[in-house]
Parts: sequence; structure tokens; C-alpha cells
Amino acid sequence: MGKKTQANGNKNKEKRQARKLEQRRIADGMSHVTSANKLKDLAALCKELLVYRNNDLEVEMYIQRGTDLDKTVLQWAIDLTERNMKQLYETCAWGWNKERKVEEMTDDAAWYLIAREKNGTLLAFSHFRFDMDFGDPVLYCYEVQVESGGRRQGLGQRVLSVLEKLAHATKMRYVRLTALTHNPSAAAFFKACGYSLDETSPSKDEAAHYEILSKLTGSLPEESSSQDTCSLTDGMRAVQVDNTQ
Repeated sequence: MGKKTQANGNKNKEKRQARKLEQRRIADGMSHVTSANKLKDLAALCKELLVYRNNDLEVEMYIQRGTDLDKTVLQWAIDLTERNMKQLYETCAWGWNKERKVEEMTDDAAWYLIAREKNGTLLAFSHFRFDMDFGDPVLYCYEVQVESGGRRQGLGQRVLSVLEKLAHATKMRYVRLTALTHNPSAAAFFKACGYSLDETSPSKDEAAHYEILSKLTGSLPEESSSQDTCSLTDGMRAVQVDNTQ
């Protein structure tokens, strides 16, 4: 009896220790998320990646909170999202709801990475957020949208590289995103860039129209070259997540 009691006591102690460690891990993660959202100049964390050249394409990028984004740029982002995503939404369980999408894109927690040519022509953007997701501090990529003129030139990979660098610098554990399963070229693109099925992704029985992909932030992304192997193709329209679904 004595040995059994001692064994039970050891197990209870281990459980308490494990619970404390998990609580500490979550508290640390929340602290990292709070700190990231308080930063004033995210560009300083990835400035070496914010200029991209590929053949005749010369792109500059900048990062702003959604609340500080120029209204003209924000409207362009909304319009591009509708052009690229509406048909895909209409052919899955979510359906297209512009009001809901606008509400999501104008949320106070939103950050934007904007890519434009030197002449000012807007080419691509990403809407992302720093958040806790299933107990992990993550940079969640809500959207990647690229104009037709920016596709097939490695710009998509560079956008992801910037997000990965930001996630690493702010101590986020993952870059996570939601991809529509009926957009196979998007899945191929992300997997070519090192993303894989995340443990939080629902089973196909629960949700057959989307999956969660992620990439650990343990290694820093390298600068892209003109020989980039993963770029946004004409079939790749966007990546998105909708927490209201």
C-alpha cells in the first residue's frame, strides 16, 4: 500500500508540474503577442527583405497597422480580395459575404504588408495578426492577395518570407494560415514554401472545404532570388481564415 500511495503521489506531482509548465508556456506566449502588437516599427525587424527585384520587377514593401492604412490602399485591398476570392467563396460552404469580409479586414488587430512597384502601382498585400491560437503564439496570415502583374515572379514567396521573419523576430511559434481545399495550386504553393498540415487542422469529416497549414519559426527565411521555386500562379488566388465560420 505504501508503494502504491507513493507512486500515486509522484504521478500527482508530475501532473501539477506539467500543468504549471503549460500555464507558464501560455503566459509567455501571451506576453510575446502583447509585445508584438505594441511595436511601432515592424519594418525594422525585416528591412533587408522589403525590397524585391526580379528581372524588370522592382518592388518596395511597407508594413502598417490596419487602422493607420491609407483609405485608398485599404479599399484597393478589399477590392482585390473580392476579385480574387468571391468565386472561390461562392463554391464552398462559407459563401461570399462582403460585409463580413470588410469587417474582418478592418479589425483593429489587423496588420498589413503592402507591396508596390517603384512607380506606386500596388501589386500585393498580406493581412496578418499576432495572436494566441490553440495555446500557441502565432503570426496568423489571414490573406495573401496578388495582382495578376505580380504573379509568377517570386513575389508570393517573398511576402511569406517577410511574415516568417516577423514571426521569428517577435517570438511567435508558427506562421499559420487557412487554405481552401478546392484551390489546389494554393496548397501546392504553400507546401513548396515549407508549409505543412497543422495539428489544429480539422478532419475532412468536420470541414472538407479548408485546411490549416503552418510553418515553425525555428529557422530564418533566406532572401529570395530571381530563381525562386515557389511563386503565385494564376490559379493561386488567396489564402484566408474566417474565425466566424
